[in-house]
Amino acid sequence: MDSSPTPHSLLASNVFLSFLLSPNAPVFTLFTPLSFLSFLRSIRRSFKNHNPNTSAQQVRKRKRNLKNKKSVQNDEDEPNSPNSVQKLDVRVLLPLFEKLVSVMSLIHLDRFPESLKSLVQTISEVPVTAIETCGNEVQYSRLVGLCARILKEVLKPEHGEPSETAAEVLKALSPLVVMPKSQVRSFAVGFVTSLARESDGVKKALVNFPRYLVHKAPDKAEPRALAVDFIMDIVRVMELGDQVEFVKYVVRMTQGKTNLRLLGVDLILNLMTLLKDPLGVNSMEEEGKETWGLWCLEALVKRCSDVSATIRGRALSSLAQVVGFLSVSGKASLVLKESMGFGDGNVVGVGGKEINEMLRRRCVDEKAIVRKAALLLVTNLTALLRGTIDEVVLKTMGMACSDSLVSIRKAAVASLSEAFRTFSSETVITEWLHSVPRQIADNETSIQEECENVFQELVLDRISRAVAATSSYVESTSSSKTKGKGLDNEMEMPFPQGILYLLREICNGEVSPWVKKICTNLGKKKRLNFKIVTALQNIIKVSESIWLNHSRPIEKWTAPQGAWFLLSEVSVFLPKAVDWDFLQHHWQLLDKHKVKGEFRSPFAQKNAFENEESIECNNVAWASDRVFLLQTISNVSVELPHVPAAELAHNLLKRVEKFNMHSTEVDAHVKALKTLCKRKASNDTEAEELVLRCVYQVLSRASEIIETFISDYSEQNAETDFFTPPRSGPSKGRKSVRKRRSLSKAITAIYTIGSLVVVCPSADMSTVIPLLHTIITSGKSVPKLNKLPGSATSLQEEAPSFYIQGWLTMGKLCLADGKLAKNYIPLFVQELEKTNLAALRNNIVVMMADFCVRYTALIDGYITKITRCLLDPCELVRRQTFILLSRLLQRDYVKWRGVLFLRFLLSLVDESEKIRQLADFLFGNILKVKSPLLAYNSFVEAVFVLNDCHAHTGHRESNESRTESQLFSIRGTDERSRSRRMHIYVSLLKQMAPEHLLATFAKLCSEILAAASDGLLNIEDATGQSVLQDTFQILGCKEIRFQSTRVSSESADLEEEGGENGSSTRKAITQAVKKGLIQNTVPIFIELKRLLETKNSPLIGSLMECLRVLLKEYKNEIDDILVADKQLQKELIYDMQKYEAAKAKATVAEAVASKPKSAAFQSPVSKNPTKEHVETHVQGEESDKFPSGSKIASALADAAAAATARSVLKEINKGTATPQLSSLNVPKVKSFTGECVSRGDRRLDLIKSLQKKHCFDSDDEN
Repeated sequence: MDSSPTPHSLLASNVFLSFLLSPNAPVFTLFTPLSFLSFLRSIRRSFKNHNPNTSAQQVRKRKRNLKNKKSVQNDEDEPNSPNSVQKLDVRVLLPLFEKLVSVMSLIHLDRFPESLKSLVQTISEVPVTAIETCGNEVQYSRLVGLCARILKEVLKPEHGEPSETAAEVLKALSPLVVMPKSQVRSFAVGFVTSLARESDGVKKALVNFPRYLVHKAPDKAEPRALAVDFIMDIVRVMELGDQVEFVKYVVRMTQGKTNLRLLGVDLILNLMTLLKDPLGVNSMEEEGKETWGLWCLEALVKRCSDVSATIRGRALSSLAQVVGFLSVSGKASLVLKESMGFGDGNVVGVGGKEINEMLRRRCVDEKAIVRKAALLLVTNLTALLRGTIDEVVLKTMGMACSDSLVSIRKAAVASLSEAFRTFSSETVITEWLHSVPRQIADNETSIQEECENVFQELVLDRISRAVAATSSYVESTSSSKTKGKGLDNEMEMPFPQGILYLLREICNGEVSPWVKKICTNLGKKKRLNFKIVTALQNIIKVSESIWLNHSRPIEKWTAPQGAWFLLSEVSVFLPKAVDWDFLQHHWQLLDKHKVKGEFRSPFAQKNAFENEESIECNNVAWASDRVFLLQTISNVSVELPHVPAAELAHNLLKRVEKFNMHSTEVDAHVKALKTLCKRKASNDTEAEELVLRCVYQVLSRASEIIETFISDYSEQNAETDFFTPPRSGPSKGRKSVRKRRSLSKAITAIYTIGSLVVVCPSADMSTVIPLLHTIITSGKSVPKLNKLPGSATSLQEEAPSFYIQGWLTMGKLCLADGKLAKNYIPLFVQELEKTNLAALRNNIVVMMADFCVRYTALIDGYITKITRCLLDPCELVRRQTFILLSRLLQRDYVKWRGVLFLRFLLSLVDESEKIRQLADFLFGNILKVKSPLLAYNSFVEAVFVLNDCHAHTGHRESNESRTESQLFSIRGTDERSRSRRMHIYVSLLKQMAPEHLLATFAKLCSEILAAASDGLLNIEDATGQSVLQDTFQILGCKEIRFQSTRVSSESADLEEEGGENGSSTRKAITQAVKKGLIQNTVPIFIELKRLLETKNSPLIGSLMECLRVLLKEYKNEIDDILVADKQLQKELIYDMQKYEAAKAKATVAEAVASKPKSAAFQSPVSKNPTKEHVETHVQGEESDKFPSGSKIASALADAAAAATARSVLKEINKGTATPQLSSLNVPKVKSFTGECVSRGDRRLDLIKSLQKKHCFDSDDEN
């Protein structure tokens, strides 16, 4: 049957089956194993000859080469040719398979196991091979239906033990598990699941089949997912007891090998989501059903801390999906909360604290996939717990918003927003406002859009919903007075929960800049709704109404903090929505009613009015309200009537000329005055003239006040010169009060001049420049006068606030006038170097940054002097300098050249934690992307600069002075200095690509170690020794090694999708580079070791430690060198053994000397010691003395050193492993109870003989 062409063999097979089915046929005579196997081979050949792939190839071949068309047709026309492809008609096979079903009831294959096995294999392959043969789905469905019937017949007892036969059938169908979803897979799933209704033996095989599939599951992601789906289809048709047993098996899998743990995590997710009632909430009486879900949860939580990052990420993602799935059901969510340790009523228990701790670690995991999954879990837990979130987890989520990966930042924003959306507690609002709005400055456009969307939803829309509540409350309070309630409680009542706190936090200095930018973006896109303006106006009205209803004085009322600020921002784009009567009423209210006393500039508050602090807080609130109100008026000035605008402009001008406002009020008044002047004029020319007229009027008045103050100060200074010693200390009475008021007025006047320059840069300031020059140069007193006992004090000492404002105003003038800037920039730099005022240094750094943007060429030569502020004593100045210089560097106004990069390195180990975090972000995220080669190119130079080493004859000397080089170094051999330098080195190494790590390794060896061995680096100099020691530590640290884990983590996704060829090529290149690197490095180490030995240098220990690490890390590469040089091999083994012996000997001797009579190291003594025991005890006390102890320590150290050396360097020629410790000759010591501690039976006189001998220092110790 199997030797003829396909049509003939199928006809013969049909005849064979017809004989068996004929009436009264001798079935047992006709049926033989050989004939049946021949029949099965003919079926296989019929599908094998019809190869659609071959046909397709021939079709493509005909299209490419028309010359072969004739030959191909000839091949197809010859039915008996070996290469012919016969067209198979499925209708011929269908009767054949139907007859085979009938024959299966007549024959008994239990006597022919090989025939049974061949039948199972053949029928199992038919659905796969016939998928392309069948012309339509109907024919294929009939064919696979017949296959299923044949396999069902095979499972009958007459063909063998059902359990064994079923196992064979399932094993044959197992390749279909990983096939993509198609008709073939559907057939396999349908047939396997139908076996659940068969006999007990078949069910037993079916229950064991998922465990078989577990061990056969592939490692790649997509086939593994298909296998998991197939396993779950089987598990769902099992009985409950079998399902519970399989769950136990899966839970045990999560403690096995890596592939089993990963598959177990995937299975647990499907078990929890696909099986009914995983937590047993609907049938608590069934013990198994109420616990197996908890087992799965416990296993998932454990895998969240797995060693493998892939498993950690998958476990966190699975746990997040399980939490989200079970949170839908009320009963299940309660059981889930209790099982996870959060308890009822959102009380965090022990388990909840463990999960919170786990989440904190996973949110800052080194792998991105883990961090993203952890944020997803936090999001779902937030929905489950409805607000009970650990504060540390919240802060960790906020930190994740600044992650280097875009996907992590998106996940963190979504997670925090979900927490805010679910539960508006103060901690959640605070963390959200400090983390999410700042993402508006992100480089990724999608994150900016998401930030705008969530801000509009969670802030603006939430405030807008307060319109209805506040409007109804205004009507109720206008008709009746509410009494009996506390004022604070009543202020909170009309508004939705958290609205007032949200407004208050928006005003935070770290949040308000981002809120401004978001409102600007939303306004430009016309996404702001007028309802937000109406809501803010109602909030202010309701607050005022409640205050008056409690009969409180209106002069002490302030609007809810943040309301005026947000109104001033949105009114820019919604000017018509603001009510002018509302603005006019509150301006008159704020301008008319003032708190008793005078609000002064913050610069003057340091020197006066210490006894009048009770009004400060209220004054600040009123001042801020006036500022934002003025900004709102400026924004809506286009819509104001002419007459009210003119009156308001006149009032503002009068207020400015009084010079008694806060600095922020001054800016707001000047800007509003300019806007109202433009509104007052009829055209642009008239508006410009009107603005200049107001500017010159205020400027003239301010100059008079400043001149008066300077003259009064000079007269007073002249009067005090006649007193020896000069009068000092605070004066009393009216004169001192007048002096303080004069100083406050002068400070406001000089600040007003700066505001006028910013608002109107075209104004002529020539009359003010001499005054400012007098102020900023007043600190330079004449040296001859300084020697006099009554010499005059400068403005810098008497009026530091006035002096600082002089420099600040001069800076604003320089920004408006380039010629003036060219003359005064050297004075700014000089003052930055010599002033003792931290506030002035901070202001000058800010001005120099502005100068760098406006006059880049003028500032370029002073950048190194500005960088000195990175080491300023004041933390604020250091942080401000770091931030400003970082921005200039990112915008390319300043280049990373010279010593700038090296000076920035010290910020990585700054005393301030905030500066260290900023530095880590700059080096780890920004520079790693913008300048990836910067760390590599400057690494070797950083080693010399940080150690302040000038002992290298080839090292480039910088132009900076020796004092500056010492200032920006961390020289010293103490532990703190070394650890700080090492932290910088490690931070730089983490930013390098793997190829740069190898290149850095080579540069360190060639430029430092080789230079030391050649005499270019003076190793007798202290700084040279420090450089060498740092180099040894760097070469021995794990960050510089070319770790395979780093490469595998980066290319894991590629390898999982079939990138094995690229991975193997990359590994081969890496091994070749490493081998060449070590071949050049080992000779340098050997030569340097000999040089250090001749000089008896203390660096030998560091060198040997580094060499030991290299021998262990690059063993394969070094073995090739040692095979070629036997002498070098022996020397290295000897030196390593000698070094390890000395090290171990010192350690053991120190331990023996520190605790010579410790009872912890003695054997227990019997309660009634005999005389022999007492004598032994005395001998033991004598043996605890140092000479004997050191002798034993020496012997133990020699043995330990020999073992260590052999573990690092095995015998290359023989390839033998390190001998067992039991084979080493170590002295055996008895306990003083007389029992032998060692395994062997040694005499006590051996120890006694050692005790009697004198102890001498061995020669090899030196």
